[in-house]
Amino acid sequence: MMDINYELYKVFYYVASSLSFSEASKQLYISQSAVSQSIKALEKKLDQVLFIRSTKKVQLTPEGEILLRHVEPAMNLIKRGENQLLESNSIGGQIRIGASDTICRYFLVPYLERFHRSFPASHIKVTNQTSIKCVDLLENGQVDLIFINYPNNYINQLSTVKKIKTFQDVFVANDSFSHLKGQKLSYQELLKQPILMLDRKSTTSEFLHTLFQQHQLDLVPEIELSSNDLLIDLAKIGLGIAFIPDYCLSRDSEGLFIVETKEELPKRQLLIAYNDRIPMSRSVQAFLDYF
Repeated sequence: MMDINYELYKVFYYVASSLSFSEASKQLYISQSAVSQSIKALEKKLDQVLFIRSTKKVQLTPEGEILLRHVEPAMNLIKRGENQLLESNSIGGQIRIGASDTICRYFLVPYLERFHRSFPASHIKVTNQTSIKCVDLLENGQVDLIFINYPNNYINQLSTVKKIKTFQDVFVANDSFSHLKGQKLSYQELLKQPILMLDRKSTTSEFLHTLFQQHQLDLVPEIELSSNDLLIDLAKIGLGIAFIPDYCLSRDSEGLFIVETKEELPKRQLLIAYNDRIPMSRSVQAFLDYF
């Protein structure tokens, strides 16, 4: 095993994160020359070139990218340990949550409000990403908890997963499609309608495409967006039939009706996931206890 000073990896992390020697020097409160010397020392010890240097920018080499994938989770784990020590035994530290915009708005807000009222000294940091990207945040140690949709093909490596809510997806439309009221459409018949749905980078999109493929159908949506709120807005003005989770239906979705299907749509779950191999702060445990 190589005997490499932790400080060298720390300097590498800050340069790799900012892709700037000068920015790293500011964040580390050391000279730019010291940053450069540390990177050279690390490259010599590893016998690898980690950065491509030019007058305008700095880029990671493939070897540098590999190293960053391992160093970043370690740095986040150290930061997390420091934060937990600062918290001592009180509930007043930071809790880091990863969740999609939809889950935040339509599910998490009441819990966040309750936690904030109970523990006003705690700092809540919410990172909005898709359910797929939230898994990466957890695996890299950038968040303590994530709230994600299931099925989700990316959660196999997570240590602990809890199902906290079952929901049903629905197709909704406005009165431009009133001729469909009272009917039950097959998936084949739905393909004749303009479908509005989330883009391919979401578990919801993967779920619907897989569902149609199981019926030997190729789903080609009319519009793909990154927000369920926008899908609802576009459905309300008659641009198509939107596919959304039923918990998104609220007063904002007045004027829309549910388009019934012949085949029953499989239910999905909302999950909370965390890494039980890492000690949990009292703030995180207190929030987790709500579920």
